[in-house]
Amino acid sequence: MTLTRSRLTAQGQISVPLEVRRRLGLGPGSILAWEEEGDQIVVRRVGQFSSEDIHRALFGDRTPEPRTLEDLKHGVRQYAQKRYARG
Repeated sequence: MTLTRSRLTAQGQISVPLEVRRRLGLGPGSILAWEEEGDQIVVRRVGQFSSEDIHRALFGDRTPEPRTLEDLKHGVRQYAQKRYARG
């Protein structure tokens, strides 16, 4: 099923139709990935997340308790030791 069409310019550029931009949530700076699937080329939106997006996903609306740099380093060190421990 064809959703819509685009025309390729002499410079190799295309315009993404408004309906497609809306359905994919695309805006200026959005990145698209071109993937080969059998005999078709599929264009997908590449997810890019800001630190705010990640913060909201982890903590929702609550603010995490403040940590010092030493607390953060200690936590990373503990995680790495546990994750990569041999034995």
